[in-house]
Amino acid sequence: MLRASSIAAALMLALLSGCAEGPSAAPTDAPAVEAGAGVGDEAAPATAAASDNVFVPPEFEPPVRVETAEFTVVPLGPELVTIDYEAYMASIEHLQKTFTRSTGWPREGITDADAMQDMLNEQQRFQNRESFAYAVLTADGTRERGCVYVSPSDRGDYDAVVRLWVTQAEYDAGFDAELYAWVQAWVASTWPFANVAYPGRAVSWAQWDALAPPA
Repeated sequence: MLRASSIAAALMLALLSGCAEGPSAAPTDAPAVEAGAGVGDEAAPATAAASDNVFVPPEFEPPVRVETAEFTVVPLGPELVTIDYEAYMASIEHLQKTFTRSTGWPREGITDADAMQDMLNEQQRFQNRESFAYAVLTADGTRERGCVYVSPSDRGDYDAVVRLWVTQAEYDAGFDAELYAWVQAWVASTWPFANVAYPGRAVSWAQWDALAPPA
């Protein structure tokens, strides 16, 4: 478990290290923010370079809080570092087989600084509208059940890729199928995409790997 002193030290180290990459899972209860606001009450505006990003149209407001009877969905960020770390580190083998198909993440030896940098990276990409990572929390916000990632696609004619994972315990309890069904409906009703890929789910991994980037 990440200690408060360790988190503070990790945050300081991450801020000093600039844009170094952490062990991001995406190529994700935070403060009670309202839909349509930024990440937190005083989110930094997108940079000039990010304003040219065409992943989502400028008028689209990405969701920043969705509540259901069973779970709450909020953007990943530094305030979630402890429960996010606990979730994936408790499910290393499960996630390597079902989500990343790699031993690179998650893995033993991820440090507090790595975990904090990952959260800062995800927050920055969200603010820059480059990709959107969400934590799926229990309804009371005390535990992370999984994560959802909405990213641009570089395969076929898909205009977005959506990936998601749940912890080993949640998978065993049947929550993976429940969350997947909910995410499909949420993306179809809320997000501005015409053709969305769900690798390893609606599209098999073999089919996904065989797709070439668009010309």
